[in-house]
Amino acid sequence: MLDFPVWKRVWLWGITLLGALLAVPSIMMLAGGTWPSSLPDPEINLGLDLAGGSHILLEAETGDVLGLRLTSMEEEVRAAMGNAGIDIGDISREDGRLSFMLEDASEIDAAREQLLPMIEGVGLTGQQDWELSVVDGQRMVLTPTEAGLTQAIDNAMDTATDVVRRRIDELGTREPTIIRQGDNRIVVQVPGLQDPEALKELLGQTAKLEFKLVDTAALPEDVAQGIAPPGSQILPFAPDSAQQGSIAVRRLGGIQGDQLTNAQQGYDQNGAAVVNITFNQEGGRRFAQLTTQNVNRPFAIILDGEVLSAPNINEPILGGQAQISGGFNVDTANNLAISLRSGALPVDLAVVEERTVGPDLGADSIERGVLALIIGGTAVLVFMIVTYGRFGLYANGALVLNVLLILGIMALLGSTLTLPGIAGFVLTIGTAVDANVLINERIREERRRGRRVVQAVEVGYREAQRAIFDANITNVIAGTLLFLFGSGPIRGFAIVLIIGIVTSVFTAVTLTRMWVAGYLRRNRPADLHI
Repeated sequence: MLDFPVWKRVWLWGITLLGALLAVPSIMMLAGGTWPSSLPDPEINLGLDLAGGSHILLEAETGDVLGLRLTSMEEEVRAAMGNAGIDIGDISREDGRLSFMLEDASEIDAAREQLLPMIEGVGLTGQQDWELSVVDGQRMVLTPTEAGLTQAIDNAMDTATDVVRRRIDELGTREPTIIRQGDNRIVVQVPGLQDPEALKELLGQTAKLEFKLVDTAALPEDVAQGIAPPGSQILPFAPDSAQQGSIAVRRLGGIQGDQLTNAQQGYDQNGAAVVNITFNQEGGRRFAQLTTQNVNRPFAIILDGEVLSAPNINEPILGGQAQISGGFNVDTANNLAISLRSGALPVDLAVVEERTVGPDLGADSIERGVLALIIGGTAVLVFMIVTYGRFGLYANGALVLNVLLILGIMALLGSTLTLPGIAGFVLTIGTAVDANVLINERIREERRRGRRVVQAVEVGYREAQRAIFDANITNVIAGTLLFLFGSGPIRGFAIVLIIGIVTSVFTAVTLTRMWVAGYLRRNRPADLHI
């Protein structure tokens, strides 16, 4: 147990010094110093409570989910009936249900066979998300179930959370906290971001992009009064659009923005800011088909229910690329590009709470946390020296290296340090020497039993390790559960706790054993003052 060949000592010292060096930039940052830009600078990230930043609570308009489900189901029904050669009348969406009349009542069974595969079970329960009924032997009615709607809202919120995360990641911020709260809310915390307005504008944009044909048969006076022809809908032009008023567009048969693969801010031939978009293979094919079949007809570019522009299709647009213009400046075009790249929000999000946390509070927290760390660390160092002498010095050296290794590993992993994380540091100071206390007390016990010095040290380390590993494994399990099921500051505390447990075992057991072995090999003491 006390045999440490040269290669092993070099290996252990190399790992330890590398971890300590990785901690230097973070120490400089926490101390308010500057690190040379020419050198690598792995630094820990500071959480919202330390670095300041923006806190926003978003609430979803879940009532839109039903409308989206009805629209999607209507398109599926029309496509299925068309492929089966079944003639149907107009589809009604009154009272939140879909209903349509069959032209031929004898095709009721064939229509039912087409619709049944669309009525899927919800989750593992097998409950139907749509109920199918037949009225008067010829009218078919699809009614969304409560279970299906609940599942759709839950899926929409999960998707919205992912979209919000992707949009914030595009800003280049580090370690944002984005979590669901309740059934229809999302908490967003972005450390270091002091401009909540820009964040609100980015997150509040649904970014639902659509390309739909303009209904040229609609009468201008009807459009002005909000009267849409059958199969069409009235949409307003965006405030910054070159056109004003409203326009009638075909409700079905367009192209959705979810088939985009890229969106970048650019400039048109006149130097105005635009957004250049690229479709995937299927989207490019459909866009080429739409423009090929409708040359010399206008089509509307729609964003979040507002028409940005309605250009004329002068020629087929091939290659899967297009350009969106609409009175943008560079910032608004870039934000739209980010939103489109990140995907559309399946529900509208409204800001119900916002606050900006200044960095002064974080600086005060860091100062007080470091003060607590110094006071607690000093008390522990003095206690160990007074109680265990030379072996207390070894434990203190392990303790200092343990703190450096925690900072270094957190910097290497890009982890976030929060105020509870600082509390975890202070807690680590108190618990990191537990292993050395167990080892030293066991060595004392073996010496009292009459064992020789080397034998007492070997038995002390070997026997104490069992209790050390058992205790720390249970702590790691608790820390892992905190990380998996916690959020925000709780996860910050769990990260420091888990890393601290691993490094404390390494420094308190492995490094001190190497130092003690070297001392015994060099000095060969006849007795131990411990």
